[in-house]
Parts: sequence; structure tokens; C-alpha cells
Amino acid sequence: MSIELHPVIDGAESQFFKGSKIGVVLCHGFNGTPQSMQSIGEQLAEYGFTVSIPRLNGHGTHYLDMESSSYKSWISDLEEAYNDLKQQCERVFIVGQSMGGALTLQVAAKNPEVDGIFLINAAVTDVSYKEFCNKVTPLFVHEGSPDIKKPSVFEIAYDKVPIKAIHQLLHLMEDTKNKVSHVSSPTVIFKSVIDHVVPPANSEYIYSQVNTIDKKMITLQNSYHVASMDNDAPFIVDNIYQHIKKLTANTITQSVVTRLA
Repeated sequence: MSIELHPVIDGAESQFFKGSKIGVVLCHGFNGTPQSMQSIGEQLAEYGFTVSIPRLNGHGTHYLDMESSSYKSWISDLEEAYNDLKQQCERVFIVGQSMGGALTLQVAAKNPEVDGIFLINAAVTDVSYKEFCNKVTPLFVHEGSPDIKKPSVFEIAYDKVPIKAIHQLLHLMEDTKNKVSHVSSPTVIFKSVIDHVVPPANSEYIYSQVNTIDKKMITLQNSYHVASMDNDAPFIVDNIYQHIKKLTANTITQSVVTRLA
């Protein structure tokens, strides 16, 4: 993991909500921060889950920190958060958005005991950044407004990203594409009908390749790429909750019995 030389931006810190023995790790995307997953995390915490939202290396500080970070460090960040939660909880699920979806697939491929994964517009086969893959100069690419349909939503992100970091993203996607078939955990895939960053074909590829019969594709009709902050966010939370509830019925029942005792 590269050393970060700049302080964390206010509001971009890792987040943790202590709850039950059912844990959920939320992973933000490329050039995002835990702030982009905060609302979903808070709502899942209200359902009683223990929630962890790690900040990936090089994100939420300064774009120069991002320039020296690698996709392997991002995988390690998520896996560390997963392992930490696994020590505290009986069941652990992972929710990943965009690049966070690719990282989620990486961790699930390596750790088949992951109880379930939820992917929100995951990036594996194609992404708008690909147009820069053969460029060396300029060293940075200026970012536009976040791809969010809902008006007046503020996302903490760098206004420019390093070409080196974009190459790391593309390396991660290529590596992940070869590991999707190793994922056997129950899988729910959220796919926005209109996504200007990660084409819906990414989600369709993942659905066709994951090695589990417990898989589901859910279409988001009213959100663009950063769906965790968009109009369909409550719908996403409800589906995550209902699916976890179904998969952990015995755990939830046992927890209730223990509290009553």
C-alpha cells in the first residue's frame, strides 16, 4: 500500500456503525469516498446490521496520493475490512459500487465463504475511462459532474484523476473479468438502464459468468451511474435488506431469541 501524504478530506473518512452479528461492508468506486455510500450504510444500520465503509487508498485525500496507489492495494483495503467484520459478525455481506463492484468480486472469488454480494453498476468489461488507456499525456484527466440523475447531489471526489490511476482501474477490471467465474456467493446485481460511465453490459457479463444459481438482476429505472446517491437508493436498500433477511433467517431468529433470554 502506498503512503498517503495528504490529510483525509472532511466527510471522506471511513465509517463504521456497530449493530448485530450480521455485517455489511460497503465499497465505494473509483475517485469516490465512503461519503458516496453513507446514506445506504446509515439505512442498513437502522435495520440493525453492523456496517463498515472503508476508504480506499489514495481516495478522499489528494489526487497525488491516488497517482501512487495500485489496484492491489484497493483489493487489500476491502479484504481487510471484510476480515475485520468477519471477526465481529457471524454473517458478512459485501456491497460494491462501480470499481467497488470489481473489488467485491475479487474478495468473493478469493473468499467463497462470503455470505452474499451486491453489485451496483459494477465495472468489469468496459468503462468510459477506456478512451484514455493508450495516453501518456496529459498526466491527469479532468472530471465532470458525477453521473447522478437526481438534481443537486454533492459527491466528494477529485476534480481530476491521474492517468496512472486510470491504468490501475483498467488492470483491475481485466484481472477481475478472469475471476468472475470463481465467485460462488449469492449475487444480486443492480443495473441502471442509463449509465454514462459503466455500460449495462458490464452487469450482464457478470450475471452470465458468476458461478452460483442464487443470482438476481435488478434494473434501476430512475438512476444513473452513482446509484447509491440517486433516486433509486431507497429501492436498493430495501432489496439489500430483504435479500439479507432471507439468507440469514436462522441467524436473525437466533439473535432475537438470545436478546429475549
